[in-house]
Amino acid sequence: MSSERIDRLEERLAWLQRHVVEQDKAMLEMAGQLDRMTAELKRLKQRSEASSANAEAEPADERPPHY
Repeated sequence: MSSERIDRLEERLAWLQRHVVEQDKAMLEMAGQLDRMTAELKRLKQRSEASSANAEAEPADERPPHY
């Protein structure tokens, strides 16, 4: 194998390694965003459910009929 071909393969390998590292960083960032969004959605659902439960537990603003 010629040294020129070896040099090209080494350059290509280095490029691929950099590319993989960049993709790994991007995937970690996306995973972090996904975790934060999942946690926020869970908090919003819990808050909504608690609000609904409180609304159902509160007495209605109806007055009893007068006899």
